[in-house]
Amino acid sequence: MQTLARLGTGRVLALAATALALIGVLIFLGTRYSSPTMGLLYSNLDPKDSGEITAKLDGLAVPYTVRPDGTAIMVPADQVGRLRVAMASNGLPHGGSVGFELFDKPEGLGTTDFVQNINEMRALEGELERTIDSIDAIDSARVHLVLPKRELFSREIQQPSASIMVKVRGGQQLGKPQIMAIQNLVASAVPGLKAFRVTIVDQNGTLLARATDDPSQSLDITNDTDDARVAYETRLSRSIEEMLEQSLGPGRARVEVSADMDFDRVTTASEVYDPNGQVVRSTETVSETNQNSEANDTQPVTVQTNLPEGQATNAGSGANSGSQSKRSQETTNYEISKNVTTQTRQAGTVKRLSVAVLVDGVYASDKDGKTTYQPRSDAEIKQISDLVKTASGFDDKRGDQIKVVNLRFVAAETGIVEDKPIILGLTKTDLFALFEKLLWFLAAVLLGLLVVRPLVTRAIEATREAAAAGAGGGMMAGAHGGALPPPGAMGALPGPGGSLMTTGHEEDEDSMIDIGMVEGRVKASSMKKIGEIVDKHPDEAVAIIRSWMYQGS
Repeated sequence: MQTLARLGTGRVLALAATALALIGVLIFLGTRYSSPTMGLLYSNLDPKDSGEITAKLDGLAVPYTVRPDGTAIMVPADQVGRLRVAMASNGLPHGGSVGFELFDKPEGLGTTDFVQNINEMRALEGELERTIDSIDAIDSARVHLVLPKRELFSREIQQPSASIMVKVRGGQQLGKPQIMAIQNLVASAVPGLKAFRVTIVDQNGTLLARATDDPSQSLDITNDTDDARVAYETRLSRSIEEMLEQSLGPGRARVEVSADMDFDRVTTASEVYDPNGQVVRSTETVSETNQNSEANDTQPVTVQTNLPEGQATNAGSGANSGSQSKRSQETTNYEISKNVTTQTRQAGTVKRLSVAVLVDGVYASDKDGKTTYQPRSDAEIKQISDLVKTASGFDDKRGDQIKVVNLRFVAAETGIVEDKPIILGLTKTDLFALFEKLLWFLAAVLLGLLVVRPLVTRAIEATREAAAAGAGGGMMAGAHGGALPPPGAMGALPGPGGSLMTTGHEEDEDSMIDIGMVEGRVKASSMKKIGEIVDKHPDEAVAIIRSWMYQGS
């Protein structure tokens, strides 16, 4: 209490505020570094799923944090796996879609056919969404099915169709095989659905596959010639970029393709006859013989001559005349072989192709950690050009052009500098975290040196002063052969003869100090003894002097 009284009210309040601040900092540091490391439990959650999951976590008494938008939940990293299994056992998260578990709940007796049909469609859509989500390149998917029912007394049957919206993960792009796989997957799961009646759109609104009534049309051949040309150019540039990124690295190559295409449909029919390939089909032979005989009678016409032949045998006589002819004909029919060819050229023939390829250089780091840019050699540019010609189907006769240029990429350079370790394998983020911890350590050290240590030192000094008050008085009295002055006479100094030099408040200020009396009575031996006592016991001497000064004030 005496120590606090000596410090004064202002200093006591300052020390109290400092102590409270120190306690708060220690509590903050202890809470921060004793809290568990948080890991991601789920992300991209629906608000309904987030509410159900947080309710389950509250029931399990598990600490968690939720992002301000409510789409992600963080839990202790060592409990992520266990909590995911626990949530999956409760059917969480739903993911915005339901599957065939919708029918696990018993339905009431009043459920209509319309409700059952809707639930069946919802379950089928949910199962298809989950299946599509399992593809590595797809983050999420939405499936909408149109399953028309045949009306009574209707001859026309409407075909089912489907529309799918996919969200691609990490800015990737779906290739033609993946798009066809999704189409056939959905078509095979829905009764009566054809793959060419499935429409696919990505999160950017880009049409990946178009539904059509003509099954002969593929993904690249559409009714619009501009769409077909753009689809061909996009597919070709994407394939070339993917090939170059395998060697140059992601984001180190840009490819632009310009194609001049002919969309005219041409049908050609030709018949070719082979004169050497004769085959006898049929043979017809005709033989004909003709004979004619006539009588030359010059008798007059009488009754005798007109009688029947038996009666007119001897009627008269005359000379006979006739003719004879023969004819032979043979007809042979041959089959002559012929080749009939009908050729239809599909629309979208490439007439001329132009490909521009922009590649980045090489980045190297020196001993100081500075990144330098180095252009690629002519041999590398030639190799890249040969690869692009082979991948694009380069044809010199059509007048195709391939141009490969090496220029510096600004975005690529910036990314390399940010991700590159600065010192001892530590990145800029790691250094900032280390610097933050160092600041906390320095703050704790300064608080200990500037606040805690002075308080402890003052407490120790106060204890020593209380202990040395009696010991110091005894030593002073023993040195002069007298006793200590009474408590009321602490201001008196023992003189050379053992008498007290009164310095009390009852005397006048002029009589308190008499230089002549002091100089006459103080002996050299007494001064020497006092000096020895002070040299041997400096702390006690200082404490006594301080007590004198405090009582005098």
